[in-house]
Amino acid sequence: MASAVLAAGEAAKTRTEHFGFLTLPNFSMIAFTSAVEVLRMTNYVSRADHYRWSVISPDGVPVPASNGVTVTPTCTLETAGVPDVLIVCGGTQIREGVDLRVRSLLAYLASRDVPLGALCTGAYALMSAGLLDDYRCTVHWEDMSSLHREFPRVRFTDELFVIDRDRLTCTGGTAPLDLMLHLVGRRHGQNLAAQVSAQFILERIRSASDHQPIPVDARIGFSRAELVEVVRLMEANIEEPLSLDELSRLVRLSQRHLQRMFKLYLDVSPTHYYLSLRLRRARELLRTTDASIAHVTSICGFQSPCHFSKAYRSQFGYAPSRERRREH
Repeated sequence: MASAVLAAGEAAKTRTEHFGFLTLPNFSMIAFTSAVEVLRMTNYVSRADHYRWSVISPDGVPVPASNGVTVTPTCTLETAGVPDVLIVCGGTQIREGVDLRVRSLLAYLASRDVPLGALCTGAYALMSAGLLDDYRCTVHWEDMSSLHREFPRVRFTDELFVIDRDRLTCTGGTAPLDLMLHLVGRRHGQNLAAQVSAQFILERIRSASDHQPIPVDARIGFSRAELVEVVRLMEANIEEPLSLDELSRLVRLSQRHLQRMFKLYLDVSPTHYYLSLRLRRARELLRTTDASIAHVTSICGFQSPCHFSKAYRSQFGYAPSRERRREH
């Protein structure tokens, strides 16, 4: 399949790539501008027209974002022309904004092998048109549970963004910055992506392996107050981990009941969940600070560098030293 997202080689690098942004009513302005600004800044930094973009609505009429602001010029797909990539921009009240016209437009582009993407809840439009079946996908954590029930064939993840073949999905907020910087790096090299990132004063470019921070209440559900309390105790005691016995006593539950709750609601043991929390914290520190691996080992509650390295490799598939060799 011909995909501009996956294009490589010198010819692809020199050709101007056209992104279309399909704005749906009440779309997230911060998600939309985060994506567009990366394209604009890439052109500015490189002093080349690597990208152009069109703001599209089904009837060409500007659509109000959730903050009431509209974007002009807005045009129809016919006026803009078939883009190399189309990204659906969603936000609040997404179901009301997806109608037959939207689904037909997306189905037409899919039939033309145009890569399709979505920001925030824009993925709902792709799902409702059957265009994310059997694809990996991510959405904002607030909507993940309900959409997962509604679209069982979609393979949901909690990552910041996902690129699966000719589909790109991204959570809301500023995560589209990372998605678009990733695309710039793929097409034009990490050095240019880093220069663009520096213009936005970002500490680092988050990767597809980064997970969106989901509040524990949303992960578990407010009805399981005792489980939420246990997880919060874990999160508050990373450097000196509590034992299972201590956790049980603090929340006044038996260890057996605690084990049963974790298995039922999180499909993992308390011990494994706690270890994963500590390892994710370690990865965050390795990626965002200059702390030595030995120091990270200590402040994440590991007794020895050997134990830490072994657990890290088991969790992420590589040694902690690799984080220091990553290109951000």
